[in-house]
Amino acid sequence: MMVVTNNTMSSSTTDLTELKLVSFNMHGFHQGCPTIADLIVNEKPDIFLLQEHWLTPANLCCFENRFTDYVAFGCSAMSNCVEKGMLRRRPFGGVMSLVNKSLLSHTQVIHCEERFSIIKVYNYILINVYLPCAGLANRQTV
Repeated sequence: MMVVTNNTMSSSTTDLTELKLVSFNMHGFHQGCPTIADLIVNEKPDIFLLQEHWLTPANLCCFENRFTDYVAFGCSAMSNCVEKGMLRRRPFGGVMSLVNKSLLSHTQVIHCEERFSIIKVYNYILINVYLPCAGLANRQTV
């Protein structure tokens, strides 16, 4: 877990914004959920940067259904596979950023794709990236 602090000076006040961030490779939504639930209870992070959720586009709603205090920003890496028909082989990839709903008015989505999402929260640009280390023929290109 990482805590970042933003100090901005104005003419009459000092604004101090502190955010707790967690980056976590889920190795599948259902496998990673218990850890995320424990972190929410014990650490109360503001933002999760999650990789490898393995969900199809139709199932991305699972994040907001399971973690109701957070808003989900991200994509599935399974889009091309499910567009071709029945899913064969195991699921893979996908990134999701979960932002606590209390920060929603200070959050802006910059860009989301299957391997990365970029969001802005306050003055921070947060880039959530999943780059596989093996298993792809075009890994170097990716």
